[in-house]
Amino acid sequence: MDNLDTTAFGFKDKIGYMFGDFGNDFTFIFASTYLMVFYTKVWGIDAAMVGVLFMVARCVDAFTDVGMGRIADSARENPRGRFRVWILRMSIPVAISSFLMYQSWLADASMMVKTVYMFVTYLLWGSVFYTSVNIPYGSMASVISDKSKDRQSLSVYRSLGSTFAAVAISVIAPIFIYRTDADGNQVVIGASFTWVAGVFSILAVVCYLLCYALVTERVSLQKHKSQRSRTSIGKTLGDVLGNRALLAMILISILTLCATIMSQSISTFLFADYFKDTKALSVNNLLGLPAAILLAAVAGKLVERFGRKELTAGGCVLAAVLFLIIYLMRITNVWIYIILNFIASIGGMYLFNMTVWAMITDVIDDKEVKTMQRDDGTIYGVYSFARKVGQALAGGLGGFALSAIGYDSLAAEQTNAVRNSIYGLSTLFPAVIYTVVAFVFLVIYPLSKRRVEENTRELQSRR
Repeated sequence: MDNLDTTAFGFKDKIGYMFGDFGNDFTFIFASTYLMVFYTKVWGIDAAMVGVLFMVARCVDAFTDVGMGRIADSARENPRGRFRVWILRMSIPVAISSFLMYQSWLADASMMVKTVYMFVTYLLWGSVFYTSVNIPYGSMASVISDKSKDRQSLSVYRSLGSTFAAVAISVIAPIFIYRTDADGNQVVIGASFTWVAGVFSILAVVCYLLCYALVTERVSLQKHKSQRSRTSIGKTLGDVLGNRALLAMILISILTLCATIMSQSISTFLFADYFKDTKALSVNNLLGLPAAILLAAVAGKLVERFGRKELTAGGCVLAAVLFLIIYLMRITNVWIYIILNFIASIGGMYLFNMTVWAMITDVIDDKEVKTMQRDDGTIYGVYSFARKVGQALAGGLGGFALSAIGYDSLAAEQTNAVRNSIYGLSTLFPAVIYTVVAFVFLVIYPLSKRRVEENTRELQSRR
């Protein structure tokens, strides 16, 4: 391994990397939030069929995520960067395919035409073109710099990009997609989906181009043809899947996704049925932005002092304790709940999001130290697919949980037992999850601050 570019790592790289995730999320978060609404309310497709689509897509992702990682790892060195060049190549295809998914003029077509079109365009966008940008983008963090401090900065700025995109989409999209009818109901405007998707697609391309222009790959892996031909994909995957650090990170991410997605899916019911104050829900949702900004200011220094594993594990312990206290207190004042939930979420979800992407680069380095072979794209591809599976599994938790506690969607008011159970799902559930996550970090995940520093020194000496 040697240096591809001697330009010093700096603010330009951080901003560029932030724009990369901003670009990703203009199509990804929009789809995650509104695609089901579009398919069911504009096209009239049955929700069960949409569920089948998402399940089929995750099966396809098992091949395309890992396959794209392998392609990026096996590619020849390029003056424009081994990973960075894919952002330039695929930015327009991913934007166009995203726009094509939201064509309201097809609402009057036959159900067969809409269903086939839905499968083709969604798989092209998510499993082919989005993957061909997202896998190289995520893998690129480990070659922008080989310094742990720099990679932590990239993880922070990536999280900021995701937060800014989520806020922008949550504020802009509803203004144009919904209108209020004479009875006060929120009605979907089908035509607005098409042009809003078009605007987001254009903004995605702009962000991708800014990422490409501002980011520099500095660490290069020189490969010989003979080495590439001897290393089969089966051997590479065997090495990757046998990596204890990666398996621990996959387990941690799935558990954290369960806590996060459960909280997001139950929060509407908590504020509507338990606190009976939906206006406070908007305040609660907007707190993600100040949380991200606060952690962005201090995360780097905290990681430098304590280490990513130690800091994040400590945050999970804090979150678990606070969520347990909130559960035991049975808070009825919505504003006290919001404040305590905000603090607990900083220790859990928000802190994890600030460090997770840098931890994946630690996993990549650890594998190289052990095997003398670097597989940035393959490792990130496996991790990306595992996160998608976790998101799919966690996505149904809220619905199953509400059904299990006896929630009656037709009732004007829920029973006290149901209301208390909703409160328990919002507090005790994350308390248990973050306790388990802290255990996995402390007992199973091996990459302590000391181990990461040793790996960094070893790899620098090899270069």
